[in-house]
Amino acid sequence: MSTMIISSGGGKKVNAEYRGFTISTDQSVQNGGEGAAPEPFMLFLASIGTCAGIYVYSFCQQRGIPTDNVHIIQHHEKNPDGHGIAKITLEIQVPEDFPVKYHTALIKAANLCAVKKHIQHAPEFDVVTNVVG
Repeated sequence: MSTMIISSGGGKKVNAEYRGFTISTDQSVQNGGEGAAPEPFMLFLASIGTCAGIYVYSFCQQRGIPTDNVHIIQHHEKNPDGHGIAKITLEIQVPEDFPVKYHTALIKAANLCAVKKHIQHAPEFDVVTNVVG
């Protein structure tokens, strides 16, 4: 079992400590925060694109293909009621000289993303309260 420690950073800031890293979040000014760090939902969305990115860029690097002009553009479509996300599209942009034979393979590489797989096969959530001390 892995453990992540979540703690208050004061105000609307919340931090996550995991494997020696501190991941800081804050709320936007309009939501009562200082806007000093990304909102948690922003990090969630970024985790999808960056996860796909590691697979896409690793695929290119293994084949000696430069990644300078390879970009993933992540598009979000909101639900019709305005709440939540209905669809996420990952658009892999490649330069003109990128080998056409690898276009489909790039899509397969991006689809290996563990974050995406966890969303598609969501884990069970338990929220509990424990008294300590």
